[in-house]
Amino acid sequence: MTNTAAREEILRRIRAAQVPPAKPVVRGYHRTGAGGVELFAERVADYRAVVRVVTDVPAALTSLRGKRIVAPPELPEEWLVDGVEWLREPLSIEELDGADGVLTGCAVAIADTGTIVLDGGAAQGRRALTLLPDYHLCVVRAGQIAGSVPEALARLEPTRPLTFISGPSATSDIELNRVEGVHGPRTLEVLIVT
Repeated sequence: MTNTAAREEILRRIRAAQVPPAKPVVRGYHRTGAGGVELFAERVADYRAVVRVVTDVPAALTSLRGKRIVAPPELPEEWLVDGVEWLREPLSIEELDGADGVLTGCAVAIADTGTIVLDGGAAQGRRALTLLPDYHLCVVRAGQIAGSVPEALARLEPTRPLTFISGPSATSDIELNRVEGVHGPRTLEVLIVT
């Protein structure tokens, strides 16, 4: 086959691929989930995260007393309980690494998968805040829990920097031994506010 014939064949295939399919693509997959707080809590716990269902966030945050905790911008003032050394941005990488942990909110959570999604919005901060400290405490309001992944994605702005968190950071070494804290916090605690 000559170069010209090969080029024409490639272009013919590209044009043919651009023609809409004769049959519409069926997108009959699961779009909504029936899960709520209970399923989300169960799935998050399956990932070895600490899960607490609470009604009073400031009372639950008293467990942070005596620690140095990173507080991202726009964290609700009532969450900044006394007895905690709150570290505020801008923070260097060394300061983040030296913190005892970080407290954030989230953009949305997914019951089916036990996943928390951060988008860098209010009470979440930049991505480094949730990767460097060894402990991440995330507050999830019951109304932020979507039943399924498609439901959650519909609530998100796709142009924002999305971080999906399913449990504490973990990986396996070559012998398949679980190693925690390699790519992020070794401990994830989730407060579900009902």
